[in-house]
Amino acid sequence: QVQLMESGGGLVQPGGSLRLSCAASRNIFIFNSMAWYRQAPGKERELVAGITRGGITNYADSVKGRFTISRASAKNTVYLQMNSLKPEDTAVYYCNADDPIQSPYWGQGTQVTVSS
Repeated sequence: QVQLMESGGGLVQPGGSLRLSCAASRNIFIFNSMAWYRQAPGKERELVAGITRGGITNYADSVKGRFTISRASAKNTVYLQMNSLKPEDTAVYYCNADDPIQSPYWGQGTQVTVSS
């Protein structure tokens, strides 16, 4: 079993920045990819950013140029740097790990609120 623990959420003003962290209980290179998803009230969960085992990244159009996904292999941690935050970025952010054998793993989520 793998645990994913998110942290770094909070309340920030529009235009501000936050960095989310996702610490995995195992070596993150066992996964095909890791990603950040978000879910706003009344909306479906959506992919925000992902990074493959080989380091290829992809982003939702709505966050391109503002968010950056990265990883620290020695810490088994994936990050999401969020800059120029907007009220529409408000959501619960979830870490996801795509296991090559088992069903994907999910973290418990961390709340991000962008408001003045």
